[in-house]
Amino acid sequence: MVAQSLSSLLQRATIDDHEEVLQACSDSLSKNQSDIHAHHIRLIALLKLDRYEDALRILEAGGDDLKKRASFEYAYSLYKIGKLDESLDVLSRSEKTRGVDHLEAQVSYRAEQFRRAASLYEKLSQDKESHRHEENDLSINSWATDAQLQWKGEPEYVRHERPSREDLESFETTFNAACLNIARGALPQGEVLLNRAKNICQTSEELTPEERAAELLPIAVQHLYVLIRLGKNEEAESLLKEISVDEISELSTKKIARNNIVLANQTAVNPFILYKSLHSTPDAINNDRLFDFQEKTLLGNTHAADLLVQKYDGMVRSTAKALSKSSCPSAESSTNLLSVYNAAGHAEGQDGVKALKKIVPLLERRPKDLGLLLTVVQLYVKAGNTTSAITAMERSLRSLEESISEADQDARFNPGLLSALVSLYQLEGRKVQIRSTLSQAAAYWQKKPEASATLLRAAATSLLHSDDKADLVAAGEIFRSLHQKDSTDRVAIAGYVASQATLNYSQVESQLDRLPAVDELVGDVDISALESAGIMPSASVAAAAFAKARKRTATDKDGQIKKRVRHSRLPKDYDPSKKPDPERWLPLRDRSSYRPKGKKGKQRAAERTQGGVVNESLDSSAQKTTGGGNAGSSNKNKKKKGKR
Repeated sequence: MVAQSLSSLLQRATIDDHEEVLQACSDSLSKNQSDIHAHHIRLIALLKLDRYEDALRILEAGGDDLKKRASFEYAYSLYKIGKLDESLDVLSRSEKTRGVDHLEAQVSYRAEQFRRAASLYEKLSQDKESHRHEENDLSINSWATDAQLQWKGEPEYVRHERPSREDLESFETTFNAACLNIARGALPQGEVLLNRAKNICQTSEELTPEERAAELLPIAVQHLYVLIRLGKNEEAESLLKEISVDEISELSTKKIARNNIVLANQTAVNPFILYKSLHSTPDAINNDRLFDFQEKTLLGNTHAADLLVQKYDGMVRSTAKALSKSSCPSAESSTNLLSVYNAAGHAEGQDGVKALKKIVPLLERRPKDLGLLLTVVQLYVKAGNTTSAITAMERSLRSLEESISEADQDARFNPGLLSALVSLYQLEGRKVQIRSTLSQAAAYWQKKPEASATLLRAAATSLLHSDDKADLVAAGEIFRSLHQKDSTDRVAIAGYVASQATLNYSQVESQLDRLPAVDELVGDVDISALESAGIMPSASVAAAAFAKARKRTATDKDGQIKKRVRHSRLPKDYDPSKKPDPERWLPLRDRSSYRPKGKKGKQRAAERTQGGVVNESLDSSAQKTTGGGNAGSSNKNKKKKGKR
């Protein structure tokens, strides 16, 4: 009875009558509700009709038996509504088949587990017999996964380098190869591949006009992005005519297209138009979501538009709400960007010292907020106050160091954060602090399996410049551990030899043969060119010479120093072609050209003339008046004591 009913259902099932299959399943289940075969067929019909929520309700109602029997359909339904982690969990417990591997690779791709997706696609491609009819799909998905790995900053896991001739025969593979080049920063090569993908799609006979238009839209949106990045504004404006945002079905692609069109139209001159355009497309939901790097960029554009229209209070509230759901401290760029926008909202459009007055109190309340800390540091450095920037960083790092939380300790010795602190120390020439900071970080990360080789190498190199024997021993230990992890690391070998050469030369003498010969290192150096160019002075000598050169004044033909006179000190009728009067600094009556007017003036001039005839009568009378007059006046003014 069950077999006949199932056979009847399968005979009716075609690609166009899934509704009839549902009706037949309902009739069969009304007679026997425990018919798991009918439940399974009804579930497949719902998936064919894109009714994923209904499919999940049937699975939940059917119990564990139906979920186990239809584990593939269960995982697929979860994937389509965006519950990616739950879908991967179901797939991990399912029987491993080729279909399950395909679905797991696709779910891992959407969950941004690109390394896992790439590994699964490589596994599927190795089965030559089974993947003959899947070869094109596997190539397309593999190229897309590599592009995402490059965008995510994991280029070491990218397997593709250049597209083959077979890859360039399909517009999908060519498009994904263009995306990989764009992610690498090779924009011109990406533009060439985008044009090729467009031509292949336009001339494809396998696509209907509707399908061709739908496939050309994402290519045009990506091409618009490349043209904007390359500064080809005229070509970007002409390409806008080919993009109809309303015809894009995927909300994620529509949101990206809207963003690029806004930037290409240069509507930023009016911030309110920019704000309206960026908020006109709703956010994508379920499985049609932006990837993390796309979300960060568009979120940044949205926040920038909020600041341009002076929505400071809204910015502070929204970012504070998002930050409350994130861990603190955090090394995630998305979390720290929220802190930056939160600080910008508090600053209310101010910059420099004015912004610091509003942001520094926030850092005092949130000393573990790394994004806020770096914002304050940047503002201090921009204002030329490196000392305050160092003080702010040291205060926050001290608060992290005092915590017993392992996450706080990891943040305290975060390589990126320490590199910023070391850069600030270098600006002020604090070599001791640099060595101490790197030494503490190396001691911490040596205990961790995920230690940064770059940080350990920098710490050990810094310790080599110390005169303390303990620092040289520590440097040797670090270089030895680096060499144990990578035996081909010549820097580690050279560092170990340098650290131990003065302590125990016999211990490292055997390692010298592993280092490149001096002749090999300097073989391509042109000694004659170096001698003719001279010796490069040290930084301190060069700085002193530059300061002295700036103080040097210009001289004229006779070797006399030319004094620069400010234009504001020159008279209004100044003529540089005329020779100035050498007596212009003397009072008017003391100049040789002075000629007094009138009888009294001439008489006064004669009296002041040096070397002239002296009028003795005038001189003696003056002396009597001055000397005797004073005495006489003092005698007259004397009063007798007592009453008259």
